[in-house]
This record gives sequence, C-alpha cells and structure tokens, in this order.
Amino acid sequence: MLLVTAALKAQTFNILDYGAKPGQKSTMAIQKAVNACHEAGGGTVVVPAGKFITGTIELKSYVHLQLQQGSILEGSLDLSDYSESFRRNGIFYCYDAEEVSVTGPGVIHARGKEFLDTTKNHVYDEFDKSVVRQGEDYMPTGQFYSDGPLKKLPKPGQTMTFYHCSNITLKDFTIKDTPSWAIRVAYSDGIHISGLSIYNNLMAPNSDGIHFTTSRNAVVSDCDIRAGDDAIIVTGFSLDEETPGYDLKAQNLRTYGNKTAYAENISVTNCQLQSRSAGIRIGYGQHPIRRCTFNNINIYESNRGIGVFAHDASDIEDLVFSNFTIQTRLHNGQWWGNGEPIHLSAISRFSGEPAGTIRRVQFNNILATSEHGILVYGQESSVLENISFTNIDLKIVSGRETLAYGGNFDLRPASPIAKQLFEHDIPAIYAQYVDNLRFNGISVSWGDDLPQFFTYALECDYVKSLQTQQLSGTANPSSGLENPFRLKNTHYLNPKP
Repeated sequence: MLLVTAALKAQTFNILDYGAKPGQKSTMAIQKAVNACHEAGGGTVVVPAGKFITGTIELKSYVHLQLQQGSILEGSLDLSDYSESFRRNGIFYCYDAEEVSVTGPGVIHARGKEFLDTTKNHVYDEFDKSVVRQGEDYMPTGQFYSDGPLKKLPKPGQTMTFYHCSNITLKDFTIKDTPSWAIRVAYSDGIHISGLSIYNNLMAPNSDGIHFTTSRNAVVSDCDIRAGDDAIIVTGFSLDEETPGYDLKAQNLRTYGNKTAYAENISVTNCQLQSRSAGIRIGYGQHPIRRCTFNNINIYESNRGIGVFAHDASDIEDLVFSNFTIQTRLHNGQWWGNGEPIHLSAISRFSGEPAGTIRRVQFNNILATSEHGILVYGQESSVLENISFTNIDLKIVSGRETLAYGGNFDLRPASPIAKQLFEHDIPAIYAQYVDNLRFNGISVSWGDDLPQFFTYALECDYVKSLQTQQLSGTANPSSGLENPFRLKNTHYLNPKP
C-alpha cells in the first residue's frame, strides 16, 4: 500500500499542460488538471511560477496541489467566476473528500480590497446606546472610523473551504487580502496546518484567519496571521448557524469528516496573531467544544486577546492556554471586543434560549498589557466552573480610545440587546457566577492617568470557592479606592487576598 501511495503522489499534472496561461484567467485549466489527477487515482497538481487568475477550483480526493516558488493564484474580480454551494464559494472549495493538500511557498492573493468601499464604514444597529457609558457619543453618527471596518460590497466567499473532509494538509504558502474568511474547515477530521502566512486587510470586516467549525483532530503550528476579524477560531456551528440545536444526520450522510457531535482535539502552537476582534476565539455554535490546547502564542495590537464564549446551549470544556504574550487596545468602529486580554462569558445569543457553560479552563504563564481587564462572566443560570489562572502578569494602560470607547462590558452577540454592550466599571480582573475560581501568582499593575472607571485589582460577585495565592496589586491609583479587592457574595478559601 505504501508503494502504491508513493507512486500515486509521484504522478504530476502541471496546469500549463491543461491550458493555464500566466497573466490570464485559468480557472478551467486548473480544474482540468485537478480532475485529471483525481481520475488517475491521485497525484500532484503543479502550479509553476507565474500569476494565474482564477475563480473557484474544486479540490478532490488524493489531489495534492503544489504552489511552487514564484507562483501566484490571483482571485478573479468577476463574481460569476465563483461557484455556489449553499453559499458563494471563494478560490478553493472541497467537499466530502479525503487526503487533500495544498503546500508550497506560493501565494494565494484574493484581492479583497476590490470588494470594499474604502470611503465608508460597515455599521449596523446592534446595541442600545442608552446603556453605554458614552451614550449618544459612542460611535457618533456621521464619523468615519479610522480603525474600520470598511463597508462590504458583494464579494467572493471564504477563500479556502473544506466541508466534510478527512486528512487535510495545508503547509508553507501565503494567503493575502481575503474578502471573507481565509480558511474554513468544517465538519472535518484530521487537519494539519503549518507554516502559513495570512495577511488580511485589518480594515476588512469578516476577514478571519483560520476557522474550525465542528471539526476535530487538528494541529496548527508556526503560522503568522493578521486578520480583520478573529485570527484563529474554534466554533460548534451547525450548517444553519442561526437556528438553535443540531442534527447529526447531515454529517452522517457524508462519507468523510467528523461523525461526532463535538468540535474537539485542536492544538495550536508557535503562532503570531493580530486581530481586529479576538486573536483566539473559542465558542458560538450549537455543538459542544472540548479538549483544545494553545501554547507559545504572541497576540499583539488586537481588540481582544483570548475569547471563550458559551453563547449557545452547548458547553465548552477542557481548554488550556499556556505561554502567551498579549497586547490589546481599544479600536474605534464596530468591532466586537473592548480591549480585554482574556474574556470568558456564558450568555445566550438567542432570546428565550439557554446558554451553555464553560468548565475546566486553565491560563498559565501569561504576560499581558491591555486597555481593559480580564473578564470572567457567568450568570446564575450558566455558572462557570473550575477556572484557573497561574503566573499572570497584567498591566492596564490608557490608550487613544479609552475615553471614547472604554468603561463598558462587551458581550456581543448576546440577548437581550441591553446585554450586548453596556456601562460597567473596569477592574483588572472581574469575575461573577463562578464555581471554583483559582488564582496563583498574579501580579496587577496600572499605567498613569487612567480614568476613575478603572477600579480594583480583583472584583468578584457570586463566586463559590475562590482560592488565591500570591495575588498582588493595588486598586487603580486614580480611582481613590483604598482596598485593592472587592468580594461580594463570595466564599473564599485561605489565604484571604
């Protein structure tokens, strides 16, 4: 079997032999090469040096597409060149397939800027200004927001999508300027991603980096991602993302991919991340999420560092985040996030529907500088359980948007609308409705001239079994508060903070 597999991979199909021409639209020629490779039982489709313009290419089982040095696949500006499945596709689409790879040092340039109105912002009505600290002065009407997002125009879909696939390898190439998510891997099993560079327009809404949807057994390493939305994402979405609940029938109808109810077993290491939303986002979606690890990650110039969101009736559990440096700041415009280095929340995004909960999450060895505190936000109906912070060095600083956007909690998407974005004082660490919350080796410090809405080093409300060791820090010196800690409705264990 090994000899047969090696022989199949040795078969090569150069797109030039199927009619591809540098500088010209070559979608049909590339697809012919892919089809020939698949029909021959598998092999390598070679994209040589040169720029080839393309619409949607459907990848198939046992096809290994190689982007050679100097090769550029450039997205067509004609929307009719992009196929449609249940939505418009982008440059690569792969469905119900196994043993598929895209590798090599070439470039995929999706030309996302061409699908934006750079003179206008993307704005919509999603929160109640009457409950925001700044009132009507929050995102004032008629202002152009210099951090974006820019207004979306009709555009191609997600640049690379893999649905119901098994054993996917993506390695060593660069993706530039995607109009939507760069990579989506959905309902798939067995994913290896390494050495990718994803450089998106930071002003472009929804230009996520790598998004795992109800997928399992994925390894990501050594990637550099700059995204106009979340950089690395694990969700539990069903195909119908806006309807509560899920049905495994659709997954079981496919030959390949994830046959379980879980998004699980995701490992991410050695990555550089920049985002206008969250560097890492875990959550949203009807399927439960479990067993994910993140190690040796640098998140910088982002609107939020790590976000864990139980906003559907599904639980999130067994997450470990270790060895992070995080630098966040407030951004103007309609981006989710308010500068939090770490955010955990359990609140439903659907009116009348329950939220899930978050269990057994560890944060170890985190160095963070941010314009907002750490937020651990449970509810009486969705209590967070077994959350621990070990060796955390947190400094809160002021920024250019602190007065215009600060002093609020951002739980979007949440129901009711008053819980989307609302006024709240900002401790360095705030926790509510948590069962078994542990701090060990925590250092809190404050920058100069912070507004008075920055308050305590630690504030807890309705926390059961609070454990603290080596927790040091004062209240914000500008707040006038003497006590660094405020504990309400909280049962703490020795030593008392």
